[in-house]
Amino acid sequence: MVDILHRVGVESSSLDDVYEALTTLEGLSGWWAEDTKGQTEVGGVLEFRFAPGGFDIKVVELHPAERVLWEVVDGPEEWIGTEVSWELKQEGDYTIILFKHQGWKEPVEFMHHCSTKWGVFLLSLKQLLETGSGAPEPHDVKISNWH
Repeated sequence: MVDILHRVGVESSSLDDVYEALTTLEGLSGWWAEDTKGQTEVGGVLEFRFAPGGFDIKVVELHPAERVLWEVVDGPEEWIGTEVSWELKQEGDYTIILFKHQGWKEPVEFMHHCSTKWGVFLLSLKQLLETGSGAPEPHDVKISNWH
């Protein structure tokens, strides 16, 4: 199994603000996908829709201002059964986000694409928290015909 790993610092943002952006429909639609629906509590399923398709993600764990864990339950075959985790910590003026998309069976070309897109969307999250405006899909940076 292989994982996608990223680390992003958000300047002058509280742990609570970052947690809210990861756990509310308003927050998620502000940086990842404008077309976001679903239930945000543990056991709920979030539905993220993009031009080329979408993902259904089950909320597995919520630890306020600390950790969020999701499990992908529907979407591209390579994503089903993978987990997405967000670990949060404060370091001076920065809230640090340690991101993992874990459990990929093999590093296929689609994983390379998704790693870059996660980077794009993590920068959108940073932008949302630092400026009040992110770049969720369909306003994100497109990197290939897969978007």
